[in-house]
Amino acid sequence: MPTLQETRTVVTLAPAKPAGLADLGVPPGDTPEVKKGRAHEFMQLLADGKIGRRFQDLRITAIKTAEGGIPTAKVFIQFEVFGDDTVAPTAGVGFDAELFAGAQPLASLSSTSLFLPYASFWYPNRFVFEVPLADFDQMDRLEFIAKPEDVRQV
Repeated sequence: MPTLQETRTVVTLAPAKPAGLADLGVPPGDTPEVKKGRAHEFMQLLADGKIGRRFQDLRITAIKTAEGGIPTAKVFIQFEVFGDDTVAPTAGVGFDAELFAGAQPLASLSSTSLFLPYASFWYPNRFVFEVPLADFDQMDRLEFIAKPEDVRQV
């Protein structure tokens, strides 16, 4: 069975205007603090060096706001994923993400699956993670880690 290799990409996070947040359901009220970053495309290779999976338009949006009077910080990870003639035989293994402030790790985030039901098609994926307020204040980059995974060739 072919195996996808672990692949990492780094997304720099910078303060951003609170625009384009409506589809994330940000509560109305005070103006939220926002940090954004983007990676346009990266590939996850099989052990033999061929492309096994593609990720594109990796968007990170971190938002600090108050909901019901309680301050919260959330990190949204959104991307499209494409199985290049490969499909996971089960629900898949998902991805990991690490938040950093410079070289200092702040928080680990993890998802156990991707929405990728068939090969050779682009699927949008969206995930949200709550993080400590202090981590939001300090974070300046996110490392996205596509985990190794056994896949089936189609």
